Amino acid sequence: MTSDLKSIKEFLDEKYFHYNNKSFIENDPISIPHLYSKKEDIEIAGFLAATIAWGNRKSIITNSQKLMNWMDNSPHEFIIHSVKKDLKPFEKFVHRTFNGIDCVFFIDSLKNIYLNHKGLEAAFGINPKKDTEGLKNNIAKFRELFLEINHLKRTEKHISNPLQKSSSKRLCMFLRWMVRQDKKGVDFGIWKNISPSQLCLPLDVHTGNVSRALGLLTRKQNDWQAVEEITSVLRSMDSSDPIKYDFALFGVGVDKILGKLT
Repeated sequence: MTSDLKSIKEFLDEKYFHYNNKSFIENDPISIPHLYSKKEDIEIAGFLAATIAWGNRKSIITNSQKLMNWMDNSPHEFIIHSVKKDLKPFEKFVHRTFNGIDCVFFIDSLKNIYLNHKGLEAAFGINPKKDTEGLKNNIAKFRELFLEINHLKRTEKHISNPLQKSSSKRLCMFLRWMVRQDKKGVDFGIWKNISPSQLCLPLDVHTGNVSRALGLLTRKQNDWQAVEEITSVLRSMDSSDPIKYDFALFGVGVDKILGKLT
């Protein structure tokens, strides 16, 4: 590790400790799964909140809470027992381009996954490859399974596909929530079939811009190739838990302190 990289690691370690605490939860979509204690409720709430996690964070949280309320705040029980008439409220749901058609399909697909495929954790599967290639295939296989029931073509865009170069930011974020456990009270660490070392950075405008400003990422597009590039660098800083730096990169970006990085 070069001296420059060591100093950047020290900076990111400091910011990781600064941002990764319970105060982070309140204004982040991860607040939605934190409403629950049952494993299945946590993962369903997390998956749906992550699915609509783009745009204004307040709007994301408000709309995610609306979904939970419509599920009587028991998402797992609602999902597995829902019938057509129960889904009427969801037909009017809108969050940006995610509409009622998409929402009803997501509920139906989750029901299929829990009744026929042993739940979300099993649906992401076990991949022996402990690298970004392994996680890419896990996500792609999950997407294939999620879309196995009848659906409209328009809905497919809401489950990203890294095999088509998507950064899959929201799915990578969801996996961080479920897999990482550092006892800081933010991520849950309730899934054991994927190792924290396999996780990939949820690459968005904030994490991408800060990574480039620090010289950690050279690729200009926020695509899967960029995810592989930055995740490889983060693994050189912490091979067992590289995505802990998501807190640092995201927080620095949101707080607009790029000018203090040099």
